[in-house]
Amino acid sequence: MNEPGPDSLPKASDAKTVENALNVLGSRQNKNLLARLLPFLGPAFIASVAYVDPGNFATNIQGGAQFGYLLLWVIVASNLMAMLIQTLSAKLGLVTGTNLAEHCREHFPKPVVIGMWVVMEIVAMSTDLAEFLGAALGFQLLMGVPLFIGALLTGLATVLILGLERFGFRPLEAVISAMVALIALCYLLETTIVRPDPIQVLHSIFVPRFAGAESVFLACGILGATVMPHAIFLHSALMQGRIVVRDPARLKSLYRFEIADVVIAMGIASCVNAAMLMMAATTFYQTGHTSVATIEEAYRTLEPLMGSAARWIFGLSLLVSGLSSSTVGTSAGQVIMQGFLSMHIPIWIRRLVTMAPPLAVIAWGLDPTRTLVVSQVVLSFGLPFAVIPLVMFTSRRDIMGDMVNRRSTTAAAGFIAAIIVVLNIYLIYKTVAG
Repeated sequence: MNEPGPDSLPKASDAKTVENALNVLGSRQNKNLLARLLPFLGPAFIASVAYVDPGNFATNIQGGAQFGYLLLWVIVASNLMAMLIQTLSAKLGLVTGTNLAEHCREHFPKPVVIGMWVVMEIVAMSTDLAEFLGAALGFQLLMGVPLFIGALLTGLATVLILGLERFGFRPLEAVISAMVALIALCYLLETTIVRPDPIQVLHSIFVPRFAGAESVFLACGILGATVMPHAIFLHSALMQGRIVVRDPARLKSLYRFEIADVVIAMGIASCVNAAMLMMAATTFYQTGHTSVATIEEAYRTLEPLMGSAARWIFGLSLLVSGLSSSTVGTSAGQVIMQGFLSMHIPIWIRRLVTMAPPLAVIAWGLDPTRTLVVSQVVLSFGLPFAVIPLVMFTSRRDIMGDMVNRRSTTAAAGFIAAIIVVLNIYLIYKTVAG
């Protein structure tokens, strides 16, 4: 295991959080559950932003408008997969002090490492494309500014939010968690307004089915937007040196708290995604507006169907989603480059470089929503390059020690990887054939 270096030690502003966490791990006092949990909550909430990004808006709106509640089971299954995968990612960084990309660099041949880095950079660009376009659309819908100006405002806001990292991990965790809470609140209000049919919702959750190639395409998009590869790499890095313990008993206790962090954060993300699709299914599909295929159309159509409040709630949630996920995506890109290549570039340079694809999409006049959906499918194709190495490393006792995966855990994670690969192959076949 790697010993923590100076960069991995908590900064002064985080000292209280670390102290409280160590006190909880070393104490048998009967504190209330929230007080015990609080020092450990944060990393999974940052990772969970990737699960409620504008790509999810695009895939869920299209899925709900075209197929009603049909694909709700995909959202539920994808989030259950995400919980397991993110738990393994957190465990890898927590136990070894090394993130997933660094393990790949250490254990794989150099050509494989370079190839994986290229794939993950393409994935990161697709991620950033979705997040950047979403925030720019949010600015445009709420403020009436041109899409290009919205994109520039997004870049500036992202750099400002990332600047919080200089004050330690806790301020950034707090801001991102607050943004996740705001998105969840917006969709709680939306769901209250639309009042989906509970019988149809339960049926669609527990009865898996498709309705043609387009539904499979959107299912792949939902999967790619939910079990996101860049978030898998990021979560392992977020756990490096956050709270460092070496005692086996304390380490297992710390891991249990991190599982709670994942379950809470991913549970909220799952509810938000389900609410997005239910809103589209209830508002558009059931009223005959099945041709609604873009975020802009959804925004405009909501007002006559549901009132101006719903329209503004939707626009605000999209803006906050884009800003928070763009911030997290930029951090993930840094982790990927540093891990695979042992290179680090200033965050503002990466921000400028990753602004190029969405600005090009805007300049060429491409449909932003369809671009968002396609970007999520690209993410789905990148998933095996994150999930398979993660399962491999967390299954090796020489890497994980006593915290190695149980056989049942490895089997479940391997099954998830197989589903991802098979679904992608099926998508290619249906796309080529029809």
